[in-house]
This record gives sequence, C-alpha cells and structure tokens, in this order.
Amino acid sequence: MNIELSVVMPCLNEAETLAICIEKAQGFFEREKISGEVIIADNGSTDGSQQIAKSLNATVVNVPQKGYGSALRGGIEAANGKYVIMGDADDSYDFSNLMPYLLKLREGYDLVMGNRFKGGIKPGAMPFLHKYLGNPVLSFIGRLFYKSNIGDFHCGLRGFSKKAFYTMELKTTGMEFASEMIVKASLKNLQITEVPTILSPDGRTRPPHLNTWRDGWRHLRFLVLYSPNWLFLIPGLILMVFGLITSAVLISGPISIGSVNFDVHTLLFTSVLALIGFQFILFYGLTKVYTVENDLLPKSKKYDRLFKFINLEKGLIIGFILVIVGIALSFSAYTDWQAISFGNIENNSVFRRVIPAVTLMLLGVQIILFSLFFSILGLKK
Repeated sequence: MNIELSVVMPCLNEAETLAICIEKAQGFFEREKISGEVIIADNGSTDGSQQIAKSLNATVVNVPQKGYGSALRGGIEAANGKYVIMGDADDSYDFSNLMPYLLKLREGYDLVMGNRFKGGIKPGAMPFLHKYLGNPVLSFIGRLFYKSNIGDFHCGLRGFSKKAFYTMELKTTGMEFASEMIVKASLKNLQITEVPTILSPDGRTRPPHLNTWRDGWRHLRFLVLYSPNWLFLIPGLILMVFGLITSAVLISGPISIGSVNFDVHTLLFTSVLALIGFQFILFYGLTKVYTVENDLLPKSKKYDRLFKFINLEKGLIIGFILVIVGIALSFSAYTDWQAISFGNIENNSVFRRVIPAVTLMLLGVQIILFSLFFSILGLKK
C-alpha cells in the first residue's frame, strides 16, 4: 500500500512522552482511514526511547549527527509518505488532530505551517520571553526580509510534500532549521499557508533542549545572513547617499546650523561614510554572486541582469577614470601647497580638493578590485 502521510518526530531522550505522541498519530491514521507511518528520528537517546518506539511499531531512524535539523533531515529522508508532518515528541502538539494540515497539503500547498498565536497557547506552554519577544520579533524580521505572510516562524508542527522538501535543499543542523524551511520555501516561490495550532505545556519533567538566547541568536543570524539586501545593500545605500550628499554640500563651502559650523573636518567624516556605504554595496554584490553560484540562494532574473550591467571591462574603465580624476585633484592641491613653499596650509579650499581626491582614488581602486573579484566569482557564467 502506498503511504500518504509520514509523521516524523525528532527524538533525544523522550521516553516520558514518546509513547503518547506515537499513539496519537497512529490513532489519527486509524480514525481518518489514512495510510500513514510514524518515523522516530533518534539523535542518540540513552533512556530507552528507541525500544518504546519499536514496541509501538514505529520506524526508528538512527541519526548520528547531532542537532535538531540533522535529526529531522534524517527522518524526513527515510520517510515513505507523499506528505510529511513533523512535530516535537514532547506532547506539546496534538498528533491526533492533523487533518487541517493534510487537507491543505491535498489542496496543493507545498508547506503548511502551524500558527500557535491563532490556535491558542495554553498557560505555561510557552515562556514569557518566547511569547512576547523572541517569536514575535523573529517572525516580524522573517516577514519583512522574505515577504512572507507566516505569523509564527517557529511553530514546531508543520507539514510539507516530500517533493517540496527536496526542492528547499535544507542545509542547517540546529534549531535554525525551522527558519531555513520557511526562508527557502519563500525564496523558491513555493505555496505556503498556515493553520491554527494549539500549543500545550511540555509533558516532560526535564528541561527542554531549546536554549533561549543561543538558539534565538542562531535563528536571527540565519535570517540576516540569508538576506544580503538587508545585511549589505540597504545600509550601504543609506550611508553612501547620505555621505555623498553632505560631502557635495560641504565641498561648495562651510555651512552653519545655529551656532555649529560644519567645514572640512566634517567633510572628512562624510567622505568616510560614503566609502563605508560603498563597501557595503560591494559586499552585497560579492555575497549575491557567491550564494547564487554555490546554490545557497535561488537564481533570479535580476541576477542575470546584474551580469549584463556589471562586467570587468566597465569596472576597470570607471575605476581608472575615478583614480585619474583623484590624481588630477591631488596635483592641483599640490601646486597650491607648492605656492606657499610647502608651509602650513591655512586655506580650507586646499582641503576641499584633497579630501575628494583621496575619496575618488579609493573608490576607483575599490571598483577595480571588485570588478576583478566579481568576474572570478562569476566564471561559471
């Protein structure tokens, strides 16, 4: 008989609650007349969890590589079902009520997320920091960065098709596996929806494996690193535009706001802001090429246009022009310095040429080096 649904539970010393979770899932199969299986992805339990699972006719998959993501990947790869629903084996999720997930999967959705904030969080089921800070903030960042409508990025109960799982090409080994799944599904334009899910208190007497600050940071780090737009491009554009505009104003002459006077010393700092912003933008380009060419991010039409707009020849021409202009401004300032017999420079007009000259030369060299490295990274094209 073809198996329609595989329920995968990661397991690391879950003897207290494993049996009830397996029995609930199997009871759901029998009640709804679903061809299903329960997969226990064991991550090195020493409390007899494997024997409990086998006694209840669940399939035990031993996953030696440690980590929540590693255990789930091992269990999902061993699953035989067309659809997979994953959930923690701590009895916080109700495996006897999986029909809302299966119905959405049958409708054609690739990923079906649970939403605990819509379904209900029972007293004591979620720590205060997770409920009011961690989950809302990380979910907001995920929605902002990846244009996703998912309200609960970290719900442990979720379903997906086996085909969608391989399409997502998940890599992480830890708790950030939960975030990676939504990020990859969003980037690859898979069909995602969510259903209300009730979260109950953890049925175990021991502390959970989840570490609030460590795993929260891993989720945040993943969300940021997989979004070079927000990590590099947007901050870079803000810094560079602000630096260039204020520098252009100060080059024409000093400005005063109230009793505060801004002159060449401020010009030096605004030029540095422009350079820092440009560095951010260069790193965005290099990161984009690296992640796409190494299959970490999907290729888009914008990416192909990037190579048509930016190439080695254009970069070298623009870079050398900026360097030459910078050298010309430097020579002009040098002649003024020579005119006063290389004495103390008291005229700020000289600095209004020296600072832009140095800035242009630095920008030119950066563009030349970027163009060379950008072309090396994109050699596959």
